[in-house]
Parts: sequence; structure tokens; C-alpha cells
Amino acid sequence: GSGAGLSGVSAGKILQVVQAAKTDVASTTSSSFATISGLTVNITPSATSSKILVTVDVKIGNNSGAGAYLRLMRDSTSIYVGDTATDRTPCLQHTYGGGDTGEGKYGMAKMGGTFLDSPNTTSQVTYAVYWMRMNNATLYTNRAGDETHTQYEGRGASSITVMEVKG
Repeated sequence: GSGAGLSGVSAGKILQVVQAAKTDVASTTSSSFATISGLTVNITPSATSSKILVTVDVKIGNNSGAGAYLRLMRDSTSIYVGDTATDRTPCLQHTYGGGDTGEGKYGMAKMGGTFLDSPNTTSQVTYAVYWMRMNNATLYTNRAGDETHTQYEGRGASSITVMEVKG
């Protein structure tokens, strides 16, 4: 329905917003999931019925023909990932490509997503973005994997934003 005639209903209101923005370059050669420095936020829900709307926006370059895996973590738990399948890596997203392709050595992939989480707690919750290289890639935040063509490459920015939504 249209909700006509309702009064005093406050579900869906935004109660608090926390953001971490990262503008610097970081790199990894990790073959297991590791945190991306500067893309971690803490939020303490005011009620167990609250939902947390998480938005991840990360720019990642890689220096090879391989790519990057991305995960969203709530404390030590991976959330909003694909199903487990044989020889597949559950993740929020992955890229693959190199050479002169737009998301390869000379570009940045825009990775991330939006998820409405239900942590069901009034204790502090930590949300973080993790990454892992594919094959032998070196991954970078906010820059291309190869910066040899100085006039053609930019520097990007990344963020994670969490909003407490009243349940």
C-alpha cells in the first residue's frame, strides 16, 4: 500500500553513517585474503533489529594478465559472497585481465557492491574490505598496475560506507 494514514512509523530511517575513504596507494602480493589498509569502519548498532547498509567502492589496478579477488568482512566473517563451488573462490567480485585492456595493467577496475546486513547485535561491528591477488599479480589501490605512460594514468579514490538503518 501507499502507507497513507500511518503516523509515527520510523522504520527505515538512517540513524548513523560512518565512512572510511582511502586516497593513497597500497599494494599487495598476498595469495590469501588480507585487509586493505584504510578501508575498515567500526559501527555500534543502537538496536539488535537495526540493519547495516554497507557500500564498498574500491579502485584496483594489477600489473599482470591475472587479477584480483575482493571480499567484504564483518569482523572475521566473510559476508555477501557467492556460493561455494569446487575450485572456485567465493568472493564479492573478481577481475581478470591484463595487457592493454581497460581493467588490466593500464587501468583501474571499479570493484565493490552494496549489501544490507543484519548483524543482530548492539556490540561494535567492524566492516572491512579484503583483497587477494590471482596468480602472480601485484595489486594496487587507486592506481593502474603499470604507470609507465605517465600522461595516461590517473590516481583514484576508494571508500567503504556503513549506515545504520532503523529496523
